[in-house]
Amino acid sequence: MEENRKKQLIESLLTRGMENIIPGKEKLLELLSSGKVLNVYMGIDPTATRIHLGHAFGLRKLQIMANLGHQVTFLIGDFTAKIGDTSDKETERPILTDEEIKINFETYKRQAEKFLDFSIVKVVHNSEWLSKLNFGDILGIAKNFSLNDFISRELIKKRLTKGERVSLPETIYPLMQGYDSYHLDADIQFGGTDQTFNMQAGRTLQKNLRNKEMVVVANGFLPGTDGRKMSKSWGNAVWIEDSPEDVYGKIMSIADEVILTYFEMGTNADMGVIEEVKERLAQKENPMILKKELAKLVVEELHGFMAVKQAEDHFQKTVVEKTAGEETKEVKVEYPLAVMGGENSLMAVLLDNRLVSSNSEFKILLSEGAIYLDEVRLVREQTILAPGTIRVGKRKYLKLI
Repeated sequence: MEENRKKQLIESLLTRGMENIIPGKEKLLELLSSGKVLNVYMGIDPTATRIHLGHAFGLRKLQIMANLGHQVTFLIGDFTAKIGDTSDKETERPILTDEEIKINFETYKRQAEKFLDFSIVKVVHNSEWLSKLNFGDILGIAKNFSLNDFISRELIKKRLTKGERVSLPETIYPLMQGYDSYHLDADIQFGGTDQTFNMQAGRTLQKNLRNKEMVVVANGFLPGTDGRKMSKSWGNAVWIEDSPEDVYGKIMSIADEVILTYFEMGTNADMGVIEEVKERLAQKENPMILKKELAKLVVEELHGFMAVKQAEDHFQKTVVEKTAGEETKEVKVEYPLAVMGGENSLMAVLLDNRLVSSNSEFKILLSEGAIYLDEVRLVREQTILAPGTIRVGKRKYLKLI
């Protein structure tokens, strides 16, 4: 690889969306300058069927490492998903079945292919080794950790103080993720800042069992469309397999304050482009112009150049002009149609037609007054008696017939 390009890639790794490097930036630079082929990985637990733009930021980092010639692994945590990580959760996760996990991770590689070249990136499932550990093995690994370390974590301490349940399997989760690092003999692990404690477990095992210092690279979070951390639970995610129209509309809905962050963490724009965006924002350029450029860039990266014009036109018609386009889907329903309820409800119709991703998202949008029938806000107690056009948020339409 040309030396100048290599320096640009390393600089991007060290600065773009970076929150923390443990034990420090100097150690990471030392590894990257050593000339050795490094073992690098990042894991995702298949607790959902989809990958969002926030996940993609870490995948882009992995691809940079692969382009630099290192051994890169994309780990699907099909075994750890049976417990579920509660690092950023205030309650215990529900236990997933083997069938649910299987369904979830079947789609992961297909989605990740938009960012990772799997001809040079290896895919593994941690059930390959974690399922083979016996009780003696687990006891031996557990000796490297203390319960005090676990219960001193902020969210765990909060739950214990409130007298809420903390399951024993939750205490084992960091140990399991740490063993992933040990099994892969990782030099570098990438993850979100919420994974820092778990990644530190990998550092502990590598140090204690191999006398090797693994580097943890904790990336920041791409904000969701509502400014909070992008999450499937809050209905604020830009999903990798969203339609071009949905991607464009969601990007246009972000707050002006996160435009630069989206250029940095939600696109492959080079640092020169990002510096230009930073300067234009400082000069008080109309944020709408920059958002349109951002929306077009994200759509192009996810769906290709040909999808951009279609998405742009759809946004103009449905949001700027607030009209349902001719291409709006028509769905035949049985009246009266309850807004909330069982199979014969608007909630079920919108879920079936992918205008919402879950019942939880529907309930949130409804409570926020973001679901309309013929431009009149709906409420949960309502019953729909006649055909009309449903609008969800600013840009999603469905014609009930």
